[in-house]
Amino acid sequence: MEASDHEFTHQENFHGDDDDDDEQEEEGEDSEFMSPEARIRTKRAKMESLIRRLSTERVPVRVHDIVIKGNTKTKRSLIESEVEPIFRDATTFQQLIRAASVANAQLERLDVFDSVNITLDAGPPELPGTANVVVEVSEAKNPLAGDLGIYTKPEARSWSLEGSLKLKNLFGYGDLWDGSVACGWDQTSEISTGMPLPKFKALATPLSARISLLSQDWLNFSSYKEQVLGLSLGLLSTRNHDISYNLSWRTSTDPSQMSSDTVRRQLGHSLFSALKYAFKVDRRDSPMRPTRGHAFVSTTQLGGLFPDMRSLRLIRQELDLRYAIPLGFYRAALNFGISGGVIFPWGSAYSNTPSYLPERFFMGGNSSPVFSLRGPTSVLGFKARGMGPAGPRRFVGDNSNDGNSDNSGMDHIGGDLALTAFADLSLDLPLRVLREAGVHGHVFVCTGSLNTLTENAYREFSFQKFQDSFRSSAGFGVIVPTKLFRMEPLKLRFLSVPRVSIEADDRDQLVACHKKLESFVRKCGLNRKRSCS
Repeated sequence: MEASDHEFTHQENFHGDDDDDDEQEEEGEDSEFMSPEARIRTKRAKMESLIRRLSTERVPVRVHDIVIKGNTKTKRSLIESEVEPIFRDATTFQQLIRAASVANAQLERLDVFDSVNITLDAGPPELPGTANVVVEVSEAKNPLAGDLGIYTKPEARSWSLEGSLKLKNLFGYGDLWDGSVACGWDQTSEISTGMPLPKFKALATPLSARISLLSQDWLNFSSYKEQVLGLSLGLLSTRNHDISYNLSWRTSTDPSQMSSDTVRRQLGHSLFSALKYAFKVDRRDSPMRPTRGHAFVSTTQLGGLFPDMRSLRLIRQELDLRYAIPLGFYRAALNFGISGGVIFPWGSAYSNTPSYLPERFFMGGNSSPVFSLRGPTSVLGFKARGMGPAGPRRFVGDNSNDGNSDNSGMDHIGGDLALTAFADLSLDLPLRVLREAGVHGHVFVCTGSLNTLTENAYREFSFQKFQDSFRSSAGFGVIVPTKLFRMEPLKLRFLSVPRVSIEADDRDQLVACHKKLESFVRKCGLNRKRSCS
């Protein structure tokens, strides 16, 4: 029996060994008078019955051994560290099937194998009720992988050219070495390289490191440019938890010399070190267009851990909650969401200290809040950084002809307390050609609030002021999926026996598959007599 792309079930025989042999002899005598098509239908019906019973009955079985094949370069300890903890707790046949499916997905997530095949075989004859797990992997023939594309960032109204090069499994520990370059038109450019530390058997999750050089242009929005040289360390990464440490040297400048007083006070060099923890649960059926399920993300960031006077000290907390309700027609679904966040300095004289400008919350842009789980940042209907507190820019007569100058403009300086909420109704359009292309319509209502708490502003904060700070928008539109955005398809793998057709050329395959399944059940000792009460 093999792990494949379908669903596996299981059947158990309630008769003894002698009864099973007599039944097979009678079946052999009857099959002599049956047509080939009738024998195929009989074998198929019995196999389906056997599989159905194995999936419903609680059959005790344990793993005797894990056999690994095909790993010419990958260390055996790496594969064992991924699959052994999963199979260790399997005590029934049904749990063994589920464990094989999870292990298959776990190995594919390493991104160093072209294919993964898990086979369940009977254990030694002297150990009934046991099974062997055979893990066969096919390593990537070409360790190099590249990507190049042009992508759009609607909230900033900018485009970027991005390319990456990845080297897989260089030392055989599942290591992925990658470098990437992003060049934006008048907005952002980034050069980064990443390397993971080798993953050993005793280490549950691998450590990773990444060095990046980021340049961001916010002159048109907040009158400053920023360059960031950073080091990011991934300390823990599981399905629901993620812990990382970030250390960066940041330089903020104002070439226009028109920045507001709030922005001008934060120009110069600064050191930012932060420990970040994220907890995520996403049970929606689709991250791009959810029609049922819910998602929750909590992100906590503690900045200022580096022992340096220039190290920025702050605490940042974000929460995201999404819920989708299906309506039962035209794939219609009602999505609700709420996001909140707060940032506050810590240390001596924290109440008089302003929060760090690039780490503040900014609202606006065209990113849909339905699939965005990045904190309280998305409010449709407002331009990028178009909501919340703002400060007047300075008037500089010598720069009146500068394209970036705006004597009557304002600098959007963000806020320390942010809250957004939305409701979105999406549904398919009546035309079939549009439905097949994924084009659908939606109606939305959004609201958001952004306020300042630092520099003793919290003393003047009140519920009435908080209520008056909300801005709302409503509208409708048509969403057209495009390949310009980077979207990785979700790959799901299930466990099953191979599909078998009933054509004449494949009759022997069905008979052989049925015999193999019966042999496995018999060898594992799963055909012992038991009461049916």
